[in-house]
Amino acid sequence: QVQLVESGGGLVQAGGSLRLSCAASGIIFGIYAMDWYRQAPGKKRELVATITGGGSTNYADSVKGRFTISRDNAKDTVYLQINSLKSEDTAIYYCNAHRTLSGREYAYWGQGTQVTVSS
Repeated sequence: QVQLVESGGGLVQAGGSLRLSCAASGIIFGIYAMDWYRQAPGKKRELVATITGGGSTNYADSVKGRFTISRDNAKDTVYLQINSLKSEDTAIYYCNAHRTLSGREYAYWGQGTQVTVSS
């Protein structure tokens, strides 16, 4: 059974920092690309950061320079460091694991962790 469990969210003042974690189980973690998404109230879920199994990263323009995604394959965990938090970063943050094998997509989601930024 695949599980992705996010943690590290909370209430933080604008300008502060948080580090989100997502611990995976039930998959061969190192061969999955890992994404962080977020969904703000009344908005669509958006992709904010991606890291491949080899460690290549990509970010949404809105978070470049403030968000850093990383992974520890020995701990089956992906992280999202968020600095200089803004009120518009308030959202539920979800991690996603995905890979494609023989044309079939395998994708799994965590339950999300709430980040609330107070101004």
